[in-house]
Amino acid sequence: LQFTEEKLGQAEKTELDAHFENLLARADCTKNWTEKILRQTEVLLQPNPSARVEEFLYEKLDRKVPSRVTNGELLAQYMTEAANDFGPGTPYGKTLIKVGETQRRLGAAEREFIRSASISFLTPLRNFLEGDWKTISKERRILQNRRLDLDACKARLKKAKAAEAKAAVTP
Repeated sequence: LQFTEEKLGQAEKTELDAHFENLLARADCTKNWTEKILRQTEVLLQPNPSARVEEFLYEKLDRKVPSRVTNGELLAQYMTEAANDFGPGTPYGKTLIKVGETQRRLGAAEREFIRSASISFLTPLRNFLEGDWKTISKERRILQNRRLDLDACKARLKKAKAAEAKAAVTP
């Protein structure tokens, strides 16, 4: 009732401290940017949407995500196979082996980067959203309910004083 009357402008609303309001606004801003950064980093690390969905499902089921061959590693594999077909002693075969080995190292570095970024960067962001932010939201709801209770009590007290004053005036 108090909430509805406040929204309709029929009841007074106790304002929170300006510093506290600023903290709440900063918390909201932090949450929004953290979600955007998390999503975009996931897109950067895994551009394939179906693979991202698969990884998400494995995470939610608390299962280990199967290891995938990176595009660089796959290219390295093809180059090595082609070099073996052409003959490792031919100039083209030697070149394919050398470039294939470089691609394999690049693919392994990419895999390590993805693993490292997931552990060092994405995990703290997820921990904030799934832990700290949920706590902030819960405490915010509790504070809002307490404020509404306080305002409802203030309104009842005001009405009681008005009724008491009216009763004192009318004999």
